Amino acid sequence: MTTSNPIRWGILATGSIAHALAQAIQDSTGGVLTAVGSRSLESANQFADKWDIPHRHASYEALANDPDVDVIYIATPHSHHYDNMKLCLNAGKHVLCEKAFTLNAQQAAECIALARQKKLFLMEAMWTRFLPAVQQVRDWVSTGRIGDVRLVQADFCFNLPYDPAHRLYNPNLGGGALLDLGIYPLSFTTMLLGFPTQTQSHAHRSPTGVDELDNMLLIYEGGATASLTCSMRLDRPREAFIVGTARYIKVHDPFFYPTELTLYDKETDESEHFSIPFSSNGYVGEVEEVHKCLREGKTESDIMSLDETLNLMKLMDGFRAEWGIEYPQEE
Repeated sequence: MTTSNPIRWGILATGSIAHALAQAIQDSTGGVLTAVGSRSLESANQFADKWDIPHRHASYEALANDPDVDVIYIATPHSHHYDNMKLCLNAGKHVLCEKAFTLNAQQAAECIALARQKKLFLMEAMWTRFLPAVQQVRDWVSTGRIGDVRLVQADFCFNLPYDPAHRLYNPNLGGGALLDLGIYPLSFTTMLLGFPTQTQSHAHRSPTGVDELDNMLLIYEGGATASLTCSMRLDRPREAFIVGTARYIKVHDPFFYPTELTLYDKETDESEHFSIPFSSNGYVGEVEEVHKCLREGKTESDIMSLDETLNLMKLMDGFRAEWGIEYPQEE
């Protein structure tokens, strides 16, 4: 792919997250929004009119086969990601797929294998990884600014009144706190510590059978632990703490798209506050990572690798097995 031509994007589905990506593509460098696909022409036209998109498709298949599209962003619920990714990859398109990547590790492994077989770019859309404040956290940890990390604590909780018709309470759509919310503190932790040697966890179920409150403990060989909570049934600050032997970092609410960090020195009891804003709506970083990889001829991102995505799905599979939770598609 030459550096002179813009990278042409298509968006698959037209929900709220699709609008966020449309804004980010328009605000990015080197990308152009060329096409949108929906399950109806009316929905595709409404979305395309808002974002001035020339190609409007009344099916996902038509979008996948559009010759004027280089890369497709998948914005459907995670219950549909597996089929959507296979459709796009088999049509020869590069893919950025919203998180959680799939329902389970088996689906993820198949999609990753297909992308690698076809030498196509594929990445999970974990936008948090590409935000300037999070990049600063990674730098502090990797350079030893806070000493050896001993504890990561992160919470993603909000109160969504019980509604069996809502997507998050619907097991057929991969509902529950884990895939929608838990992926954030889990991915944040593995970004800093890698994958644990042991885990412990507990989940409380909603009347529809999905998990609505999850507590997860990750235990590492070197002595570090991570204490993570996600819930769609209670409110609490969505903060993260990374505690080292010399200092600790507070990632202010919301930790998954932060603009504020505080660095505490435990010996002097002094602190430094940092304001680190992101551009546009926060999604530009992941879009430009796709551009960078495609320009360099890379089929995987070093910042959000496919191996890490697969291992995160395996980790979540393990938690669900402990809780006895299966999605209907897995039965």
